[in-house]
Amino acid sequence: MRALWQMLRKVSLTQWIFVGLLGGFLLGLLAPTAVPYVKPFRGLFLNGVKCIIAPLLFGTLVTGIAGSGSAKQLGRMGARAFIYFEIVTTLALGIGLIAVNLLQPGVGLSIGQGTGAQVQQATARISFGGFVEHLLPSNIVDPIAKGDVLQLVLFTSIFAVGVLAVGERARPVLAFCEALSEVMFRVTAYLMRLAPLGVGAAIAASVAEHGWKVIVPLLKLVGSLYMALFVFILLVLLPAARLFRVPLRRFYQAVKDPVVLAFATTSSESALPMALEHMERFGVPRRIGSFVLPMGYSFNLDGSTLYLAVASVFVAQAAKVELSVVQQLLMMGTLMLTTKGVAAVPRASLVVLSGTLTSFGLPLEGVALILGVDELMDMARTAVNLLGNCLATAVVARWEGIELPEGSFAEAAPPEAPSLAEALREPAAE
Repeated sequence: MRALWQMLRKVSLTQWIFVGLLGGFLLGLLAPTAVPYVKPFRGLFLNGVKCIIAPLLFGTLVTGIAGSGSAKQLGRMGARAFIYFEIVTTLALGIGLIAVNLLQPGVGLSIGQGTGAQVQQATARISFGGFVEHLLPSNIVDPIAKGDVLQLVLFTSIFAVGVLAVGERARPVLAFCEALSEVMFRVTAYLMRLAPLGVGAAIAASVAEHGWKVIVPLLKLVGSLYMALFVFILLVLLPAARLFRVPLRRFYQAVKDPVVLAFATTSSESALPMALEHMERFGVPRRIGSFVLPMGYSFNLDGSTLYLAVASVFVAQAAKVELSVVQQLLMMGTLMLTTKGVAAVPRASLVVLSGTLTSFGLPLEGVALILGVDELMDMARTAVNLLGNCLATAVVARWEGIELPEGSFAEAAPPEAPSLAEALREPAAE
């Protein structure tokens, strides 16, 4: 029995997550009646992750920005991050546009008549004025309650600049935030042990609800998206990593767990705490990682942007609407603007897609055509979103002159976090 326990302890988190994926798929396929009993564990895990986002972001951002040295350095880092974001986002749109025109996944399909309540809810339009007004919260409790990452990041950044400006008198505030960051990273380590259970429950619920055959009519669309995302990784992210001399093997080891988690849960938020911790262990200073990574959640949605390019032209093809090159380019420009700052909106890609279709006179019923496989596509685009943002932190770190160490990522891993019972038994450090 002890030998079995020792063997199980050697199984990595990634392996446990894949076990959860397989177990959830089989449960949803073979015993769908049992799914209602395990589905709540998905909500339990995601709720646990969401509740640590606000204190983790607040602690790491204040610590990182206040420790950046000066407001000038902070502004330079932000400018470099936004330059990288815009270049990569434009390339993602271009690859999506080329892929959907070459593969033409919408040819041969037809738009259904019923839109359903979910599509009707997606008709909300996100205007430029609404986006600007949304940048800062009316009170600090609101973004914490709603999990609005963009508002949290901007308010916390202003607060951190204030701490930086006050200087020595703000030392107690900075010390508190440093301690808060360490505590939240430890809480994250505990919470991530629930990830395989949460992932398995999420997959089981999806398979039981939709069935595996749901992808058959739209298999070409799903395949086109996955192929385009693969090309994007191969032709954009990989060359960017090589250009900035990011250690590829070590980077892969650092991001594989959070990317798998994001893929399985279709939630970038669920992987944010782990991604922050892993990028710091990878060698990215906290002042960079805690600033660039959360901002990327609103301004560097590579996977979602590419998906929107594919989905919008797919709807036009299914509706037998011919779009000229100029119209498609104009649509891509609209998507580039409307994807900024909508990460906190539930089903944000669906909202943006609906608004874009309406703007260009395309039938909103096209969204109903996509809904059946949207979760399968959401897995891929969410994983690429996270991968792109992790690479962005490494690129900005290299751009700032930080040397990223070579070697195995496991060698830099901190000692394994003790169990909760062990932590409670341990005496406080002197």
